[in-house]
Amino acid sequence: MIDYLVKLDTDLFLFLNGLHSPFWDSIMQFASEKLTWLPLYLLLIYLIARKHKWNALWWLLAIAVVVLLADQLSVHLFKNVFQRLRPCHNPDLSGVIHLAGSCGGKFGFVSSHAANTFGVAVFLSMLYKNRWATIGVLIWAAFVSYSRIYLGVHYPADLLVGGLLGSAVGYGVWHLANRLMNRYSKA
Repeated sequence: MIDYLVKLDTDLFLFLNGLHSPFWDSIMQFASEKLTWLPLYLLLIYLIARKHKWNALWWLLAIAVVVLLADQLSVHLFKNVFQRLRPCHNPDLSGVIHLAGSCGGKFGFVSSHAANTFGVAVFLSMLYKNRWATIGVLIWAAFVSYSRIYLGVHYPADLLVGGLLGSAVGYGVWHLANRLMNRYSKA
């Protein structure tokens, strides 16, 4: 059963990774860069500060906790435990994949990009409870995650499990932060 799932994951990766062009190469490289999204992060900080005033500091701290937890759990509970080679480090796929950019670390299960972005997306969707904001941040997280397959550095299962991990972390931290804010906040 595991062999079948790995083959299915590899076949889906090869299909999705094979849908490339020079135009999309640059867009997907841009989407995967951490600093690319700095204007979005600054906008989110502004919107949180405008809505929550001084309590914004606590919400921003909670978002930082989401990223820290999602990132560290993806590495220490998954990558270091399962040690599944990234597609770009898999010798069986050498010469078959489209690698656009650098490969990154040796192991890829689970994707820290997916865990981090979905963690933040779920946290923000819980914080704002707005359908359009939720759709927007989930599309953002999915786009960043898909860019990792496109670039040749993650299998679909890396993104799926990373996204689920991040979503659970985002929801858990929001739930805890919300309880604490309701209990201790004066505003």
